[in-house]
This record gives sequence, structure tokens and C-alpha cells, in this order.
Amino acid sequence: MKNSLILLGLLLSIQFGNAQVKLPAPSPTQVIKQDFALGSIEITYSRPSAKGRRIFGGLESYGVVWRTGANAATRIKFTEPVEFAGKKVDTGTYALYSVPGIDSWEIILNRGINNWGVDGYKESEDVVRFKIAPTKLKTAVETFTMQFNNVKPESCDLNIEWDRTSIRIPLTAVIREKIKSQLESAMRSDSKPYWQAAQFYNEYEKNLVKALENITAAVKENPKAFYMWLYKAKIEQEKGDFKAALTSSQTSLALSKEAKNDSYVKMNVELQKKLK
Repeated sequence: MKNSLILLGLLLSIQFGNAQVKLPAPSPTQVIKQDFALGSIEITYSRPSAKGRRIFGGLESYGVVWRTGANAATRIKFTEPVEFAGKKVDTGTYALYSVPGIDSWEIILNRGINNWGVDGYKESEDVVRFKIAPTKLKTAVETFTMQFNNVKPESCDLNIEWDRTSIRIPLTAVIREKIKSQLESAMRSDSKPYWQAAQFYNEYEKNLVKALENITAAVKENPKAFYMWLYKAKIEQEKGDFKAALTSSQTSLALSKEAKNDSYVKMNVELQKKLK
């Protein structure tokens, strides 16, 4: 018995002596992915916190290349070509560096995606480099944050914020001709994408005649599609044909009630108030 207890104590000593304690990362990694245009943008970065420290001009010196985060170099991946603050950037993954300044920051896309922070950074590997003005925040941001805002079909903003500093980088995508080419090719097939064509001509080309032509064909093929009927009503309203718009909206309203879709019931009721 005594020997058994000694053996058990020895095993427990070995077990706990080798035990490892896992603690939360001081600068946890975040991956954000935003569907954009016909592809997506993905950012992988680490998020340090201010912890009462002076950040820019203190912890992070002005005029010095910064990893734009903590730990490994921040990476940004584009699955489609974009314009990054007006600079053309091809599909691929890049390291996102920056040079903080009081009145102006430099933003850098670099090929050194395997760099640890700025270790290994080479200016000769820069792909894009431009200056952008920072803005001062009223409320301090404790944890370094990157996020996408104002996301639209052909544009969005990348916001970088920490402490009281904010950077807004505009991104755009040139996709209109690509969509139009796909659409024209699809319209030559037996199964014509009238619904997508209506949206394209209305929202991208502002061609109300072609938009109405295609939405009319779409509702003919999908007579129960209450959302298409409402879309048709809005195009007719935009063309100034309020009588036709009211008729289409009334059809949409009846179908929405049948489908028990309260959101479309409400949208049609509100539209009809403007048309009567």
C-alpha cells in the first residue's frame, strides 16, 4: 500500500511538473472576409490593445514602417483585381504595411507575406505605396481594429482604427463590363436570365427601358414572384408611369399576403401611398 502511494505521488508529480498552462494571446489573431464585387477580400491580422499606452508617436513611432497590427505581417488577399485608393492591384495575397505620420500615413502592399512583422521587409518588394490622411476619433479605440464599411457592388472602404486615429482606404472594382459580357452571353442561351438582366440595366446602366423589358419577361416566367412584381413597380414609378406601377404593386401585395411575407406587404403598402 505504501509503495503504491509513493508510486502514485511520483506519477502525479511527473504529470503536473510537465503540465503546460495556456493563456489568452495578448494580441489575438482575427480573420475577416468580405464578399466584394464578383469576389472577396480577406484580411488576417493580430490585434494589440492600447493598455493605457500612447500609441502613434509613442509605442508605434512616426515615420517608421509598421506591420499594421502585431506579430506576423498583416496579410490581405484579393480574389479579383481591385483599385486600392486608386492604385491598380492584381489578384493575390499581399503584406499590408504602413508608415504612421501626424498628418499623413503611407500605406504599402508588399510581397513579403511570410515576414514576421517588419523583419524581412524590403522596399524593393513593394507593389503599391500611397499616402492618405488620418482622421482623429472622438472616442478612443482600445483594440486595434480593421473592418469593411460602406460596402456597395463596386466600392467599399477599409477602415483601420486604433486609439484616436482612423484611416479610411477606398476600394473599387471595375466589374460592369465583365457582368455585361456574361449577361449578353447568357441571354443567347435557352434559359434567359431576365431577372438578373433587369437588375443590371436598372442598377448599373440606368437604362429603364431595357430594365422594364426584362422585368416584364421575368414576371411572365415567374408570375408568383412577389419580389419581382415590386421591382417592376419601382421601375415603372421611376419612368413616371404611376398607373402601371400601382397595378404591379397591387399584384405584388396580393402575392405577398398569399406568401405571408410581411416585409413585402409593408413595402407595397408604403409604395402605394406614394402612387395614389
